Amino acid sequence: MFDIKWIRDNPREFDAGLTRRGLAPQAAEIVALDAERRKAVTAAQDIQSRRNALSKEIGAAKSKGDDAAGLIEKVASEKQLQAAAERQAASLSKELDDVLSGIPNLADADVPDGADDTANVEIRSFGEKPAFDFTPREHFDIGEGLGWMDFEGAARMSGSRFVVLKGALARLSRALGAFMIDLQTDEFGYTEVIPPLLVRDAALFGTGQLPKFAEDLFRTTDDYWLIPTAEVPLTNLVRESILEEADLPLRYTALTPCFRSEAGAAGKDTRGMYRQHQFDKVELVSITTPEESPAEHERMTGAAEEVLKRLGLHYRVMVLSTGDMGFGARKTYDIEVWLPGQGRYREISSCSNCADFQARRMNARFRPKEGPRDGKGTRFVHTLNGSGLAVGRALIAVLENGQFGDGTVAVPDALRPYMGGLGVIEAAA
Repeated sequence: MFDIKWIRDNPREFDAGLTRRGLAPQAAEIVALDAERRKAVTAAQDIQSRRNALSKEIGAAKSKGDDAAGLIEKVASEKQLQAAAERQAASLSKELDDVLSGIPNLADADVPDGADDTANVEIRSFGEKPAFDFTPREHFDIGEGLGWMDFEGAARMSGSRFVVLKGALARLSRALGAFMIDLQTDEFGYTEVIPPLLVRDAALFGTGQLPKFAEDLFRTTDDYWLIPTAEVPLTNLVRESILEEADLPLRYTALTPCFRSEAGAAGKDTRGMYRQHQFDKVELVSITTPEESPAEHERMTGAAEEVLKRLGLHYRVMVLSTGDMGFGARKTYDIEVWLPGQGRYREISSCSNCADFQARRMNARFRPKEGPRDGKGTRFVHTLNGSGLAVGRALIAVLENGQFGDGTVAVPDALRPYMGGLGVIEAAA
């Protein structure tokens, strides 16, 4: 969401930002619509002023015993005109809000320009690609070979893009989630939260999923939505709040199921666990000041990277181009893990600085340390979110990187305490 005053004052900068995002200029149309809205608001206020003056005249006339019928009739007429002006102002305000809510965040100056992921830029990597003396298999072949991964059973009850994990792989998934949440709370200072998995429209509007991406979500029959990511409830913890600067940053984390319709992924990753309707993820959310958000972005990305370092997995960090960033992001780092079975890097975490984009939609503010104490002079917070990590994709990476030629899989050292000391996953008996 954007500050309309900023657009009025900086139309060229706004249009230049839209152009970088692959969109046509819109400043002139938006400013014209806002001018029409403000004109209607002013008209309604002017009518109210006239009504107030007429009401005083009526009082004065009655106190003198004069006939006030004409004045009363005029007040009634003015009331109808005011109601019409207020309806027009409300209609134009909604029209303006609808336009602004459909425009993505503008990119930071240092984000690379480009139409898609081919313009993304690698900024660092960790580790080396593992070497095998056999042809590495993909995770679904490994899992099914072990007897602990069942896609057919899941399809019989739920359809495609679901999986049933059993035995050692079910425990491995649980171990990954527990390891990640422990790392983020114990070493990176995030506060663990167990949030609602069902939210209302306003929460999804606040984080930018609504209204534009409704088709990617699952909706219940009584107007709840299943969360696509814990970013939604964690970020909305500060909606309609005025925080104290001294209390920032706030850092939240949650291990939750996530639900996505994958409406835009038809034909992509239809086999295996990479793109599911239901999956577990550890989410990281930070609420901070505008001055501190760039440093917080780097810190958050490092916290997500640490998971892969502890698991001994090779990865690279990419800064996304203007055409590949998400709707609400001002700058995004993707962490891509190497999957030897696929022979390519795949995204396992995405860490974004949304600046004040979500805060404006949620009306989340903070009171500066040196500012007035009466609520005036507040500023919008900056919000950040990232995967720390997607559990299912981490399981894929562990299986493909830890596989042996006989079909067994090594358990990373960091996970063995969560696996009862198990070092190798073997086939079901």
